Amino acid sequence: MAFTPKEIATNTIEVGVKKTSMSTQASFVLAILAGAFIAFASEGSNMAAFNLFADPGTYGLGKLIAGSVFGTGLMLVVLCGGELFTGNALIIIGVLKGRVKVSTMFKNWTIVYIGNLIGSVLIAYMLVQSGLFNSGANVLGGVTIKIASYKVGLPFMSALYLGIMCNWLVCLAVWMSFGAKNMIGKIFAIFFPIWLFIISGFEHCVANMYYIPAGIMAKSNAAWVAESHLTPDQLAQLNWGTFFTHNLLPVTIGNIIGGAVFVGMAYWFAYLKNADKQNVKTAGLLTEEEVKRLTEFK
Repeated sequence: MAFTPKEIATNTIEVGVKKTSMSTQASFVLAILAGAFIAFASEGSNMAAFNLFADPGTYGLGKLIAGSVFGTGLMLVVLCGGELFTGNALIIIGVLKGRVKVSTMFKNWTIVYIGNLIGSVLIAYMLVQSGLFNSGANVLGGVTIKIASYKVGLPFMSALYLGIMCNWLVCLAVWMSFGAKNMIGKIFAIFFPIWLFIISGFEHCVANMYYIPAGIMAKSNAAWVAESHLTPDQLAQLNWGTFFTHNLLPVTIGNIIGGAVFVGMAYWFAYLKNADKQNVKTAGLLTEEEVKRLTEFK
């Protein structure tokens, strides 16, 4: 059994209301955890496929394997509890129905974005310090630097479009998880859209909060730099400034468009725009216990 798409739309309003009613401290801590969860998934997907990424002939197979691992990050966010910026794009539905103020939504996005960044960079730092990037005779370190270099080298519009398509799929994964009524259903709902986004090579701002800082910090190790096979100019281009301006800015804008417009606004228009303006709890779609559980999901 699962909720229908229209029921998911009304349920999502309540989730947004609960999220924006949470204390700043709670939102911030849960955002740090979510950033760490996505960073763990990013590192794990690299570990699973770094040797395949290093060979152009097996690159696609590497993406296939990496994608099968990466979904664990969103599963941890949804099932364990976390505040993820990209998933919170769906709060827009509550704004459009008049249940959430625009200013409140932006406050939530800001707190969660900063928390996600802290959690992601923390894991990147610990991984660099752990020496794990020595794996595969330093090839993992080299691939980590190479991935980061590729991401900061994307043209602005390319990064924007890749960001749009990414969060379109991520928010559909979240959307479907809202429709499932048990843990197994939520896991399957998350797995396939996330797998597709990784295989496709789309850009996720929170994942990039791990990928690029990890590459920047890995530049301090000469052995990893040698395995990256990058030119001095490419290495110089990989820095904190390009991280924010060349990747994080366009990808974040794209992620907002993909989640808020192509999922949130689209389903609001289809299912809720002409619906009676009433508290969704009175519609009988959710029990109080279901509302409580859904507020933990992204």
